[in-house]
Amino acid sequence: MWDARVDELARILVHYSTRVQPGETALIRGGVAATPLLLACYREVLRAGGLPVLWPDLDDAQRLLLSEGGEAHLDFLPRAQVVAVEDAQCVIRVDAPTNARALSQTDPARMVHLAKTVRPLRELVLRRRWVLCQYPTEALAQEADMALADFADFLFGATNRDWSAVRAFHQRLKARLEAGRELRIVGPDTDLTLGIAGRTWIPASGEHNMPDGEVFSAPLEDQVNGVIAYDFPAIHAGREVEGIRLVFRDGAVVEATARKNEAYLIQTLDADAGARRLGEVGIGTNERITRFSKSILFDEKIGGTAHLAVGMAYRETGGVNESSIHWDMIKDLRQGGALYLDGQPVQENGRWLLES
Repeated sequence: MWDARVDELARILVHYSTRVQPGETALIRGGVAATPLLLACYREVLRAGGLPVLWPDLDDAQRLLLSEGGEAHLDFLPRAQVVAVEDAQCVIRVDAPTNARALSQTDPARMVHLAKTVRPLRELVLRRRWVLCQYPTEALAQEADMALADFADFLFGATNRDWSAVRAFHQRLKARLEAGRELRIVGPDTDLTLGIAGRTWIPASGEHNMPDGEVFSAPLEDQVNGVIAYDFPAIHAGREVEGIRLVFRDGAVVEATARKNEAYLIQTLDADAGARRLGEVGIGTNERITRFSKSILFDEKIGGTAHLAVGMAYRETGGVNESSIHWDMIKDLRQGGALYLDGQPVQENGRWLLES
C-alpha cells in the first residue's frame, strides 16, 4: 500500500542526509522488506541527477554464513562489495529485518570473527556521505511490542521532521559541551565521571542516522571512573543482555555483571584489547522518541537518556580507541538522573538547564 510518508522519508534521505548531487553514484542497500523505501530513494536519486545503484540484502544470508561457513568463509570480504562502496559518493542503508532474533543462537566468537573481517568495509562506508535508517516491519514492531501500524506511526513521527531546526539546537549544545573538561552521569546505582577535555562533540541532526537526535563524543581513554547501571536491555547481534552493571577504573571495565546473558557480555568485552574501554558517550535529544523499542537506532536517541558504547571510537571526535566492537548501552536519566558539566548541572530528570 502506498504511503506518502515513505516518499517524504526518501526525500529527506536523498536531499538532506546524503545531499546527492548530479553525476554522483548513490549506493542504496537494504532488506527486500523495505522495497517501497528502496524504490522511493531510487526515484529521488534519479530526480537529483544522481546515478542510483541498488544492493538488496536477503535476511538469511548472514545466518547461513555464520552457521555453515568455515574459517575461509569468515575471512572472506567480497571484492565486489568493496568496489561498490569505493565507486559510490553516497550510501543509503535501510535496515528491514523480518526476524530480529535470527542470529540469537549464533556462536559469539564467530560473530566477532566476521565483524573483524568486514571492518574495512564498514570503515570505507564511514568515509562516504552515508545514512542508516529503518523501515517498519513486523519483526521491528514485535520487538517494540507494537502493532505494525503503530510502529509505522512511531518511526515516521521520529524521522519526518524539520532537521534544520534540530541542528540549530545541537550547535548550542555542542558549544557548551566542548567548553567543558569533565562530564558526570548520576542516577540510580550510577555515578560515572568521564574526562572530555579537548574532545569534539558531533551533533547528529539527521545526516547519518534516521531517526537522529543526539550529540556524541569519545571520552579520554584513561579518564573514565565510577559505576553505571543500565536501565534498558543492551542488544548486540541479536543477543539481549539485561541488568548490565559496569565498574570503570582509569578508563577500563574492571567489573561487569548482568542478570541475563552475563557470559555473553563478558565474552564480548574480551573480544580484543579495546573492547573494555569506551569509544563513545552520547546524549539523546529526540523528544519524539519516548519509549524503548529494542532498536538502538531509535533507543540511543530517546530524549533524556545517555548512552555509552564500549569499543571502537569515531576518529572525528578525537577518540583513538580501536576495537572490532561498538556496543551502545543506554542509561535513562528521566527519573532521578542528572548530567553535570564541570560540577554544574546541565540536565535534571531529562530536562535541559541550558541558558537561552
